[in-house]
Amino acid sequence: MEINTIISLFGQKESMELVRLSVIYVHLLACCIAIGLVFASDAEMVRNLLKGHKQAGHDSQHMTSLQKSVANALIFLWLTGAAVIGIDYLDKGMNYFANPKLQAKVIIVMLLTFNGMLLHRYVLPALLKAGNLLDLNFGVRMFALFSGALSGVSWLYAAMLGVGRPLAWKYSLTELLLAYPVLILLGFAMMAALTQWARSRSQAEPVPAPVWRLAGIPV
Repeated sequence: MEINTIISLFGQKESMELVRLSVIYVHLLACCIAIGLVFASDAEMVRNLLKGHKQAGHDSQHMTSLQKSVANALIFLWLTGAAVIGIDYLDKGMNYFANPKLQAKVIIVMLLTFNGMLLHRYVLPALLKAGNLLDLNFGVRMFALFSGALSGVSWLYAAMLGVGRPLAWKYSLTELLLAYPVLILLGFAMMAALTQWARSRSQAEPVPAPVWRLAGIPV
């Protein structure tokens, strides 16, 4: 009787581990897809700013598709993350929620979600209306750059915490999040400097000299 009970418990544990592994796999895929989409779009924007192509990458269809894909990935991230937390809670009890690494991940994902709502509500409509980043007024442009920096850093930081298993229980919540605001400010400062340089460059481009219609001689 005891042997059958042990075998049954062992089978249940193995099944739960398999379920947990499957959920984590989907969780990882959602995170990788979102990071790939966000950074491919950011890289394209930076490349276009460096080349002076202000309009590229900001058409309505592209921005709508990007926003929808990232939003879907974030939904999968929440669902699978909640499933993993539930499975681990059943195994470890309430003490599991005292893990500073788990708390840091939840905080970052909550900030990422709120920031995504702000991007969707304010930044994207303004960007589509203006046509490009450089034509936004100063306040909206700075807000857009800060939101973009927060988004990019948050995805990378959450992924780092997700794979950083040795970080669990070794550091406090404050220590785990110490570099987070610093990286956001650095990213924001770099993008602000780049956009300011791109604006100065576009304003300093020489206007072609008018020519005589027939002779072709510059005025």
